Amino acid sequence: METPLALTVGVLFACGLYLVMQRNLLRFVFGLLLLSGSVNLLIFTVGRLTRGAPAFVPSELSTPPGDVSNALPQALILTAIVIGFGLVVFAMILLLRTYERLGTVKTEELSAHLEAPRPVPMRHDDEAPA
Repeated sequence: METPLALTVGVLFACGLYLVMQRNLLRFVFGLLLLSGSVNLLIFTVGRLTRGAPAFVPSELSTPPGDVSNALPQALILTAIVIGFGLVVFAMILLLRTYERLGTVKTEELSAHLEAPRPVPMRHDDEAPA
């Protein structure tokens, strides 16, 4: 069971890395989504895939009976999904504002907008005293 998931992690990570290296910021965000998904799947796979019972201990026992599933990787993945969703929504809003303001999300064109000289208006209180 671990081998197909390990191959899936590798394919997702490679696709995410390919998208992150693109010069389009929207593809960059989708690449980050794939990278985070592949890392979550990796943590889930490394956390031992077992079909154990939930990690509840009956009141009359001091240890759980038989094999129990590990709840820590599942809690970590759930937290990572929630945080990742918030970051992606924030990045998408920034991309939307960038596209509305500059008309592009390509890094070459954005760097051209940043390098263009902007006229700075001179205020009266900026002038040196005579």
